[in-house]
Amino acid sequence: MKKLLLPGLLLIWVTNVLAQPVERLVKVIVTPDHTDWLYKPGEPVKLTISVYRNNVLLKGARLRYEIGPEKMTPTKKETVTLKEGTLALDAGTMKTAGFLRCIATAEVDGKEYRGLTTAGFDPQSIKPTVANPEDFKAFWDNAKADLAKVPMDARMTLLPERCTELTNVYHLNLQNVNNSRFYGILCVPKKEGKYPAILRVPGAGVRPYYGMIAEADKGFITLEVGIHGVPVTMEPAVYESLSRGPLNGYPAANLDDRDRYYYKRVYLGCVRAVDFLASMPQYDGQNMAVTGGSQGGALSIVTAGLDSRIKWLGAYYPALCDVTGYLNGRAGGWPHLFAGNDMAYNNKPDRVKTTGYYDVVNFARQVNVPGYYSWGFNDETCPPTSMYAAYNLIPGKKTLELYLETGHWTFPEQTEKMNSWLLGQLKGVK
Repeated sequence: MKKLLLPGLLLIWVTNVLAQPVERLVKVIVTPDHTDWLYKPGEPVKLTISVYRNNVLLKGARLRYEIGPEKMTPTKKETVTLKEGTLALDAGTMKTAGFLRCIATAEVDGKEYRGLTTAGFDPQSIKPTVANPEDFKAFWDNAKADLAKVPMDARMTLLPERCTELTNVYHLNLQNVNNSRFYGILCVPKKEGKYPAILRVPGAGVRPYYGMIAEADKGFITLEVGIHGVPVTMEPAVYESLSRGPLNGYPAANLDDRDRYYYKRVYLGCVRAVDFLASMPQYDGQNMAVTGGSQGGALSIVTAGLDSRIKWLGAYYPALCDVTGYLNGRAGGWPHLFAGNDMAYNNKPDRVKTTGYYDVVNFARQVNVPGYYSWGFNDETCPPTSMYAAYNLIPGKKTLELYLETGHWTFPEQTEKMNSWLLGQLKGVK
């Protein structure tokens, strides 16, 4: 397995799934001259860079900035001293649909403080670069047929210490393809009745899970899964060892073989999770949703594309979108298989071909159910170029809620709005 570290994603999702970045003493603010951060191709972008301490402009800070298409080599860079604490800047333009990013870094008292802004150019016109294999549907139909031959062999272990007055909590263990298992935390309302179901799929990394207990207390069956075929209730040190050892670089594992690529078992595991939820006597038989962020945003779209039993999805900043962007002179999605030092290793015909069967873009084409999507323009882990490449192809009813300044994180108001929409749909609230 090629070693491919997961900076950003792993750190963010291990510490707090949708956490905001911490406040810093000095703030570097990059302000565009369009309030919606959107421009027409060829239209110039004008920026103001300001450095604040104690909410007051900081005079004399040394600042360096760089401007260019996101994740690409900067086309303009400069180091200046901000005598008055602010700088007006002509950032240039883009002639085609995409995103132009300015990253500014101020040095104050020997420490560096960073800010950025990303201008969008006609993002609704962004088209994918990844190939769409002619046998894509047949490949996944055959894979699902193979999965259907595997007995589910569901094993539920009650976790009394996690149960509440209203909800039973279980460690769930399902049989998946290739003699593997698929694990998660299942939460079931104690009161007899029929309930909607929610499948939560995880962001990147290796960690334990604790389940969606609060949602179950409100009258939902919930299942939060891990993807690595290991129990999700072990001590944190075990997952740390796995992430540094056998699971380090898992997003690139067996990329040279579409039938052995790491995510085949993962995608089918998500379908197996749907199998289980649909089989539960407490399930209402009609209302099931999938949700997640980053890798989980990708898996939400993939699961909805593969399985018609999913009726709604909610996805934050989906990863694994248009990963071949780098082969076409623009940003590609996480895990950045063709960026930097990984370009030479992965830019082989067999590896490039495999991506077509696993890229979120090609599952997005099959999503016909209502979806709620949310991200920001400043995401450096899942570049907006890559996310729009998938989103623009979704034929089903879709809502995109933008929180422009967010990177790979969310505001509390953002998650509240997503959750309200998703739970409302499941409860029949229009």
